[in-house]
Amino acid sequence: MDTKLTLKLDKSIIEEAKKYAKDKNLSLSRMMENYLQILTKKPTENIEISPLVESLTGIIKIENDDYKKDYTRFLIKKHE
Repeated sequence: MDTKLTLKLDKSIIEEAKKYAKDKNLSLSRMMENYLQILTKKPTENIEISPLVESLTGIIKIENDDYKKDYTRFLIKKHE
């Protein structure tokens, strides 16, 4: 059941949102409903993995794990 909702937002944000919705061929209401649905969706704990994805797990083997050390050094330097 659809229910009316009134929001008070900055005019410029509303105008930009209307342009975006029009470009995507959506109503502003539908766009907001989709956004709120994504925000409030609860994560699924038991995600079923398809046999294809399961068969691909572990296919790529990386012999040299220096990338982990390099990335760690990058993060340390970034947050100094």
